[in-house]
Amino acid sequence: MPSFAYSAIEQHTGREVSGELEARSQEAAVLELKRLRLVPLEIKRSETRKSGAGSQEVSPRPAASLKKKSAFTIGRSVRPKELAVFTRQLSSLIKAGMPFLRSLEVLERQERNRHFRLIIAALGDLIRGGGTFSEGLQQHPKVFERFYVNMVRAGEAGGVLAVVLERLAQFQEKSLRLHGRIRSAMTYPMVIILVAVSIVVALMVFVVPKFEAIFATTLKGQALPRLTQVVIGTSNFFKDHSLLAVGLTAVLAVSFRFATKSKRGIRLIDTISLRIPVLGDLLLKTAIARFARTFGTLLPSGVPILDALRIARDTSANMRIAEAITLVHDRVKEGDSVADPLRATRVFPDMVPSMIEVGEETGALPEMLIRIADNYDEEVDNSVNALTSLIEPVMIVIMAVMVGTIVIALFLPIMQIIQSLG
Repeated sequence: MPSFAYSAIEQHTGREVSGELEARSQEAAVLELKRLRLVPLEIKRSETRKSGAGSQEVSPRPAASLKKKSAFTIGRSVRPKELAVFTRQLSSLIKAGMPFLRSLEVLERQERNRHFRLIIAALGDLIRGGGTFSEGLQQHPKVFERFYVNMVRAGEAGGVLAVVLERLAQFQEKSLRLHGRIRSAMTYPMVIILVAVSIVVALMVFVVPKFEAIFATTLKGQALPRLTQVVIGTSNFFKDHSLLAVGLTAVLAVSFRFATKSKRGIRLIDTISLRIPVLGDLLLKTAIARFARTFGTLLPSGVPILDALRIARDTSANMRIAEAITLVHDRVKEGDSVADPLRATRVFPDMVPSMIEVGEETGALPEMLIRIADNYDEEVDNSVNALTSLIEPVMIVIMAVMVGTIVIALFLPIMQIIQSLG
């Protein structure tokens, strides 16, 4: 019978223990540890055997005690980057052979974010009291998403917590890189738009009225050029209806806020956003990459396919994508494959269900999903770069046209004054 080396936590003492036991399979070893009231952290097939099944070597050093802290739920005061660093470091410490509770203590001491430090301490306290790591994470839903909790729970059930934490770290790091590229690509256009709007408003409110007074005094009732009349009329509208403009802006902002609170409003916004030229294609590719990476990360970690689809749906940032995944979930529940209902939604490009179909036929669905995610991440990166290179000159031209139109409109009457004086 095979022998398995394990590390686990005693539920009644919170101590970390290690040893070896004999079992028919890794799943049987996990069940045996649970019968012994041990929470498995890692189980690996051992090359050597020990005499006697279920022999257990208890670590001589108990987990260091901490001051008791309440396991309260804290709001989203932990940034995604901090969570990714925590996950990566916890995985590295466990794989390096450091006991789990001691790893949490090390991460708690070095954490600079006070709120996150209290959460890590609360996790350690709960584990010492006999709870599991996933149970502790579940008490902080605003910091640890359902996807994160289910991944950890699957890792605990399969005795591969270190491996699952490494996958989680890779998932978070890829998501952060993608969001960072999109954010950096959108920063420059937003700055250009803000500068352009500020310049135009300043010209309309402060400069154009002074020129209007000069023209009224100098031209003495002569007709102004049509372009100048349009610019002066726009300036007067800004002056006379500034409060109305502010009020309309506030109403639109509040309406959008309320729309994002209702299911129908969110669906409408998500539908419109996917149909915006260029930007809609970018949003769709981002959503597909997130779905494929989430689904492909959950499956090899031991999460059942229906649970994995539910989690992928809940973590989707677009309601149209979420509705498509719901349809796939219901069809899979009835015994269908993933590819056929995914193709029937008409939301995903044909390449996605085709690659998933190949993955199902070859038994390599998780690997195929990760490949889809990598492909779409690369496409998003290329699209962002192309969009950035396109937006920069377009915004410069728009700003030049806006400012140039105002300047020309103000110079035309000056030319008319010069001609009259001549």
